[in-house]
Amino acid sequence: MYPPELVAPMKAELMNAGFDEFVSAEEVDNHLKDHKGTTLMVINSVCGCAAGTCRPGVLHSLKVGEKTPDNLATVFAGFDGEAVAKVREYTLPYPPSSPAIALFKNGELAHMVERHHIEGRSAQMIGDHLQEVYKEFC
Repeated sequence: MYPPELVAPMKAELMNAGFDEFVSAEEVDNHLKDHKGTTLMVINSVCGCAAGTCRPGVLHSLKVGEKTPDNLATVFAGFDGEAVAKVREYTLPYPPSSPAIALFKNGELAHMVERHHIEGRSAQMIGDHLQEVYKEFC
C-alpha cells in the first residue's frame, strides 16, 4: 500500500475537479447498486501514465464537450484496496487495470478504458475519446 503523503496530491487532482472519492466497498455499492444516471469512475494510480495522460485526459473531457456524466467518482489502486476491489467486480469481465476509466449507466458498465488504451496516447486523445463516449451514453 502506498503512503498517504504520496497519493494525496494525485487524489486531490480529481477531487478538486469535483470527483467523489470512494474508499470502501460499501461506498461503491451504495453509489452503483440500483443507481440511475451515469457515473464516470476513474481507477487512479501512481504510475506515469495516470499523471501524464489519464487524469489530464479525463479533466480535458469534462471541459470541452456538451455532454458529461451525471456523477464523477474515483478510487485509488494500491491505496483504497477495498473500494478498488468492489469497482473491479462492477467492471467484470475486464481484468484488473490501473489506471482505468469506466463509465456506468444506471449502475451497469457501459464503457471501459483499460490501461493499454491509456498508455502511449495523449491526454487530448483520451479526452476526445471520452467525449465520444459521453455523446453515446450520457
